Amino acid sequence: MVMRSVPAEGPGVAHPGQPRPQQQGRPQRPGRTRQQRALSGEGVGWVAAHGGAGASTLAKVLGGTDLGCRWPDASQGEPAKVMLVARTHADGMRAASRALGALREGRHPRGMELVALVLVADAPGRLPISLARRVRVLRSVAPVRRVPWIPAWRMGKQAKDLPKEVFRLGALAGTRPAEAGEPR
Repeated sequence: MVMRSVPAEGPGVAHPGQPRPQQQGRPQRPGRTRQQRALSGEGVGWVAAHGGAGASTLAKVLGGTDLGCRWPDASQGEPAKVMLVARTHADGMRAASRALGALREGRHPRGMELVALVLVADAPGRLPISLARRVRVLRSVAPVRRVPWIPAWRMGKQAKDLPKEVFRLGALAGTRPAEAGEPR
């Protein structure tokens, strides 16, 4: 399932959920039009809703483009399809909500498609009830995929065996995990 919303005119936002920056550079001469490039139909981009969300790790393990905390840039030929990544702690879910709000308001590049909101566990075990409720709210707005706690990633190491959720996420993204191991 791909979430599409009404795109904003002009360039994308520098950071999901933040106001659009003003354009800089020389004004266009009358009669000249700026050449518009479209986002790439190839690959997937990983957008972090906040620092430390896990987008870089997922891009490294599953492939795709690590976009950091910004929407894809057509001038760089970046992917139209994005996975928005957030941790499951309260601040992470608030950041995800802000980014989804920006999508709903059309503050994103033309042609961008949200494939899923990826929630990466911030700790082992179950979520507290208040955070589990927040996941349900987010799920009502966008497709949500969960990545469980992976202790090896905390230490910056490759996981010996990746959980099945990571393989499913790779299938959704159209990629395969780079790390060895069968799904648990």
